Amino acid sequence: MKQIFQIKNTFSLLYFLMSALLLVGIWKVISILTEGEIPSPAATWLIFQEMLSDPFYDYGPNDKGIGLQLWNSVKRVFIGFSLGSLIAIPLGMLMGSNKLAMRLFNPLVQVFRPVSPLAWFPLGLLAFKNAEGATIFIITITSLWSTLINTAFGVSSIPQEYKNVSTAFGFSKWKYIVKIMIPYALPHIITGLRLSIGVAWMVIVAGEMLSGGIGIGFFVWDSWNALSLEKILIAILIIGIVGLLLDKFFNLIQKLTVYEN
Repeated sequence: MKQIFQIKNTFSLLYFLMSALLLVGIWKVISILTEGEIPSPAATWLIFQEMLSDPFYDYGPNDKGIGLQLWNSVKRVFIGFSLGSLIAIPLGMLMGSNKLAMRLFNPLVQVFRPVSPLAWFPLGLLAFKNAEGATIFIITITSLWSTLINTAFGVSSIPQEYKNVSTAFGFSKWKYIVKIMIPYALPHIITGLRLSIGVAWMVIVAGEMLSGGIGIGFFVWDSWNALSLEKILIAILIIGIVGLLLDKFFNLIQKLTVYEN
């Protein structure tokens, strides 16, 4: 079994390296076709090495290292994501377990779920009077829907016999929630969280472009204003890699939360 696991990991690493080489090859071809307007992988790598030499420097409001930029973005994402989850999970459990709540809240979910994060930003500014609060607000409001919908679906799909058993044993509402509802719906909740963290990480870039100050989104916009395409490409790769790591983390949790019938 251990040998099979090692072989699987080896093949996963091999496919990842092949994908990376394919990306570099396509990137190189595009650089040649655009006659260097799109920086080559080699030129971008040189700039990246310079950025890594001191990633946490702080020379003022608009001159900070990539490490500080990334840390501030990750911090905002987790604050907004956590707040969204605290709203989505209880509300999803209520909607999934109560038909009246589903009929009452589901139309609102379907109306607000497709709204662009950029549309929420002015309301965030009005409510919180600062860009930091507005950015966290749009992450919260746009990331909660996937968790809410998946939680409601998981709770609503609990088999009737499980409910009958809880009634037969005289479970209180709290014991039913802890012993039946949450364990059964947990894989669906984790799936929702996995989708939500992806949304939150995408939204942060747009939010920081609008809010300015500090963050990976602001770094992209600032690099564009400075006509540094190398830094933009580096930021795109960093955003993608961090998003991949977040997805892998929740995928691992998802595999560990399979409800045993």
